[in-house]
Amino acid sequence: MAYTDDSVRAKLSALNETQESIVTTAQWVMFHRRHADHTVQLWFQRLKDSGSNKRLNLIYLANDIVQQSRARRKEDFPTAFSPIIAEATAIAYKGANHEVQQKLRRVVEVWRQRSIFEAPIQTAVETRINDVDKSKGGGKLSSTGGSFLSASTGQTAPAEIQPLIGLQSSVTKKTSLLKGAIKAADTDYDTLTDPNAPETSAPRQSAQLGGLLKSLAQAELAVTESINARSLLIEGLEKILETNQKAVEEEKKQHGQLKERKAAIELKKQKIEDELLREMTGDGGKESGTTSSVDGAAESSLDTGASADPERPKVEPLSPEIEALTPTGSPLPEAANHVEEVRLNTSQPEHADQSIASHPPMPIPGFDLLSSLSLPQVRPTSGSPVNGLNTKRRKLNQDEEFAGFAGGNAMEGLDDDVAELLRQESGGYE
Repeated sequence: MAYTDDSVRAKLSALNETQESIVTTAQWVMFHRRHADHTVQLWFQRLKDSGSNKRLNLIYLANDIVQQSRARRKEDFPTAFSPIIAEATAIAYKGANHEVQQKLRRVVEVWRQRSIFEAPIQTAVETRINDVDKSKGGGKLSSTGGSFLSASTGQTAPAEIQPLIGLQSSVTKKTSLLKGAIKAADTDYDTLTDPNAPETSAPRQSAQLGGLLKSLAQAELAVTESINARSLLIEGLEKILETNQKAVEEEKKQHGQLKERKAAIELKKQKIEDELLREMTGDGGKESGTTSSVDGAAESSLDTGASADPERPKVEPLSPEIEALTPTGSPLPEAANHVEEVRLNTSQPEHADQSIASHPPMPIPGFDLLSSLSLPQVRPTSGSPVNGLNTKRRKLNQDEEFAGFAGGNAMEGLDDDVAELLRQESGGYE
């Protein structure tokens, strides 16, 4: 069947909801894809004149044509349907019952999932359907549980962006019309200005030139409409840009003010903390005698860098002083001199025998023992002759020291405690 307006209308009128009818009609339309723009216009007019069920079939036909064109990488019909698909879908959705509306929503959902149309076109389709639901007051949800706009973008568009959606949809529509008009004008122009084209009669050339002028005028009008649509979009974007620039300037002022306030509060807080530290380390620490005050002062001194060493505690001697047991009247100075001489002799062991020979011990009974008791006890250090010459000399001369006691009772006249000590030292002999 040759391509004519009547043949296209006949195909569209015979269309039904079966898959065979839709696929057969779609193949015929795609075969005549060079007439894509004109076919789409006839399709749109047929959709306006049909009932709700017939409109659903026409939407199914458009869906099959566009998807098959995408699969074959042919952009004729996707480009032709883009300017009018949002309005056509809204018309089919508005007068349909709930069942047909759900089917239409399912088709639109498939377009979104498979990216059949460009994002602005898809957004425009979903917005028009949601607007129809809002006008009814129902606010219906899509079959996936949410509106198309929220499903495609993840969230509802802000109120400031809502006007831009319509402007962007208009730009997309005008751009699609512009592409088709320019393509037709370029084709007619290349055909008529081709130097290799066969010559025709003057009346025919005049008619062809008239058609070219018409094509050029349509392309010029399409360009003008596209420019106007883009200008409106730019104006809307500039308004949003200006609003956000003013907001940024205001927020910068607020940021500076908050920064100054923060610095002032930090300085005030630091001053208060310094005063508290001075009070804790000053008079307050002296007046308080509790452990917590001492701890607080110690902590504050660490914070301020104080490094004073604490006073060392006074240690009491572990052993009491030894009282002198020497009886009154004993010759202490000579005994002290004798003990000093003995100590000097012990520091020089090589001359010990000569010292002993030249300075024999005093033959005073019990004097050596009494003088040793009267001196403070000195612990031997490492390396000192604990068992040296002095000890040996005292053991050897023990009998000589106590020889004076053999002639009688040497303990007579002494205190009882001293006498007992002497007895123990002498082995119990009186």
